[in-house]
Amino acid sequence: MSTNNVRVRRVYDAPARGDGNRVLVDRIWPRGLTKAQAGLSEWCKPVAPSTALRTWYGHDPERFEEFARRYREELTEPDRAEALAHLRELAANGTLTLLTATRDPDISAAAVLGALLG
Repeated sequence: MSTNNVRVRRVYDAPARGDGNRVLVDRIWPRGLTKAQAGLSEWCKPVAPSTALRTWYGHDPERFEEFARRYREELTEPDRAEALAHLRELAANGTLTLLTATRDPDISAAAVLGALLG
């Protein structure tokens, strides 16, 4: 997924030329991946969905629309809103690649963020 200067990719994919700032937006560190392999600019944990929401969702494609609605609501909470504003600033200053460990990034929290930022 790519929208203007905001991209969504799997953190397990090799860094690509033109990724710009590579920001992990998951709450949990990806299994089996070292920090060097990830090639991150930063890890923005505060923007991740709550554990309760993530657990409820379980990456069930049929729940994605409701997950996205609930997640956008969570993003209005002060800590998450501040983290989202930080990502907006990064996107305004160049290419931003949002990274997630999920198998299907198109139905992930990173995709919701990408739509909001793009």
